[in-house]
Amino acid sequence: MEHEKLVSAAMSIIIHAGDARLNITQALNAISENQYEEVKDKLKQAQEKITAAHEIQTEIIQGEARGEEVGYSLLFAHAQDTLMTINSELILAKQLYKLFESFEKRVLKLEKGE
Repeated sequence: MEHEKLVSAAMSIIIHAGDARLNITQALNAISENQYEEVKDKLKQAQEKITAAHEIQTEIIQGEARGEEVGYSLLFAHAQDTLMTINSELILAKQLYKLFESFEKRVLKLEKGE
């Protein structure tokens, strides 16, 4: 594989993952303001960015599995690390969303005397 192609793939992964992190941060901020529709939208956008980054990574890995020569790249290793870290953040943000939305519903029921 050409070095330029690997660098381009790594940068695309980093950019998509970084965009996902921004969406996750926005979702977490929306959770703190009880804006759950915005949370769902931001988490959906984050998932789309993570999926796009993962597809790029998978293409490189499958190429190597087919026998394409892929040399070691510190930048690509960093991109994979970034992707997996932000994917973990997304998983946690989704769980926090479920937790806080559930808590909010319970509080509203209590306030209504249900």
